[in-house]
Amino acid sequence: MNIQIFGTTKCFDTKKAQRYFKERGVKFQFVNLKEKEMSKGEFTSVKQAVGGIAVMIDNNCKDKDTLALIQYIADEDKEEKLLENQQVLLTPIVRNGKKATVGYRPEIWKGWE
Repeated sequence: MNIQIFGTTKCFDTKKAQRYFKERGVKFQFVNLKEKEMSKGEFTSVKQAVGGIAVMIDNNCKDKDTLALIQYIADEDKEEKLLENQQVLLTPIVRNGKKATVGYRPEIWKGWE
């Protein structure tokens, strides 16, 4: 397994995801989205794995203005805006090669072991 966890240090679900993999002795790479954003390739890979942009957006994020902008712009512009404003992504984003999850999903991670 080659696990990457994208999230922030203050996100409780991200901390729970890190703890989940630590308890099982699975090594992972943590990427703090406040310091380093996802690349376009990583973003596209996650988008394809989870089933689209709508699943990746956190409707309860703090940045309501950006969230509203992303929700109401044309569909063809959403991906670019979301790449520029990754603070509205639902975290943690956990990648295992071509597989990925958004949010705290231990029931799916169990199948990866």
